Amino acid sequence: MKKTLLSLCAAGALCLPTAQAQADSALAPALTLVAGILNVGVFPKSDRYTTDDDIVVVANDGTELAANIFVPNQPGLKPAVIFINSWALNEYEYLTEAARFAEEGYVVLSYSTRGFGTSGGLIDTAGPQDMADLSKVIDYLIANYEVDPQRIGTAGISYGAGMSLLGAAHDSRIRAVASLSGWGSLQDALYADQTPRLVWGELLTLSSGLLGNPDPIIEEQWNKVLSGTDVESVYPWTDLRSPLNYVEQINANGTAIYMAQNYGDNLFQPNSVLRLFGQLDVPKHIDLQAGTHAFPEIIGMIGGGNAKVLNNMHRWFAEHLKGETGAMNGQAPVQMKTKLTSNWEGFSDFPLPEARTQTWHLHPRSLFSNGKLDDSPYQNRRVTETRINSLLDTVASTQVPIVAELLEQADVPVTAPMTLLLRNHSVAFDSGRLSSGMKIRGIPQLSMAVEPQHSNLQLVAYLYDVNALGIGTLITHAPVTLPHTTAGKTEQINLDLVAVSYDIKPGNRLMLVVDTQDLLYAKPAKSYFAADFRFGGNLTSTLSVPVL
Repeated sequence: MKKTLLSLCAAGALCLPTAQAQADSALAPALTLVAGILNVGVFPKSDRYTTDDDIVVVANDGTELAANIFVPNQPGLKPAVIFINSWALNEYEYLTEAARFAEEGYVVLSYSTRGFGTSGGLIDTAGPQDMADLSKVIDYLIANYEVDPQRIGTAGISYGAGMSLLGAAHDSRIRAVASLSGWGSLQDALYADQTPRLVWGELLTLSSGLLGNPDPIIEEQWNKVLSGTDVESVYPWTDLRSPLNYVEQINANGTAIYMAQNYGDNLFQPNSVLRLFGQLDVPKHIDLQAGTHAFPEIIGMIGGGNAKVLNNMHRWFAEHLKGETGAMNGQAPVQMKTKLTSNWEGFSDFPLPEARTQTWHLHPRSLFSNGKLDDSPYQNRRVTETRINSLLDTVASTQVPIVAELLEQADVPVTAPMTLLLRNHSVAFDSGRLSSGMKIRGIPQLSMAVEPQHSNLQLVAYLYDVNALGIGTLITHAPVTLPHTTAGKTEQINLDLVAVSYDIKPGNRLMLVVDTQDLLYAKPAKSYFAADFRFGGNLTSTLSVPVL
């Protein structure tokens, strides 16, 4: 199947304009990227470098890795950047950025990881073979080109991002990394809070079969996650491939780490990367903005949208591979772009030392009104219960997967009429009007006392900014699943919502909505269930939000 698709792609690429035609066109970056996706290299031309599209790196087990290289014309040892392909893509993904780096004086090698593009072998999903391959690529560069072994960096989007972070732990010759839309925990990416990431998991397995040569274990592991069967046996496989488990090695190697993540990336949600960031004691920087997985970076590569991330990648390597002090222009290490605005803010670390925690206590709803978010605990010796069930979904939703996050990237909000929430299938808690508004910066945390009524349970929590007309704009969300519960036994459920930067306007309300399903996530084995939210007695339910 892979060979057939690559042959069709190559045939289709014959219809693309010539390299020279592209060089004279404002569409050059986009056309180069499209050609690369079709597995055809269209190399930008320049008098400052030469290129070679016939590079083959032979791995330790004899697998051939397809690669290309840009070599600046100036003599002497040079810094080098290694680009690693995204999932289902290949060595031609980054040609526009490679050319830009080459003009800046870097030797730039891009390669297809095993199982993708025209490289041999089976997809190893950033496993031990991939790590050995990356070291072999570094060996090849040093042996065959004028590359300074003390000034080598790796970069990539998505799969290439995670590979770069893992490589920083496994090979001390990697002195700087640019990880764009990467992951901290592969377990969280597939199954955070015991909730299978249905849409993205299916896309990954499907694309690996269509455009790669997957190891059968990939589908086996995903099927375990999806079905909730023997999931614990998957954890050693994901742990081996999670940069969070290699913080000690990265810190020991002293590799300078640049990362960029997107609030709406529902494949690699930013929370696990932020945990990684917080544990690093090496030079580090992270940019956070709205958008779905990898799209802000891809749009930037083709010359559209916000180029801050790509520009910062170049600045990062200039500072840490070329020794250009101040190349990052004095930016604070944590940069957060506020959703639905053009405003970037800088902070000294994450969690933000500049933020304080606003804690609300959840109070039960009445017959005709929502529950409350209140400064004081709910005090009643008798326990009050609010029951919801999973028979129907509600208007609280992340909406159309991927599309909604793309629209947020373009500052189009995800909205829903809060007055149409189905009370049998959701519960809402309202702050009342916020006279001064609110600046949310970080990871909201929810703790709820819940009594399942069946053998499993799934809840999805949403934070909304609600205006005077009752229209809610989605701020952030998170799901949690309890695959095995005891009916009638109260559970204290603690849940981190996805990190975000968001401003609520003065006069609007903060609303927490909890229902039982979302299109992004797989439902539990028994899709009908009910749960009681419990208040009073010795029970406590709170929402804590980091605010400026």
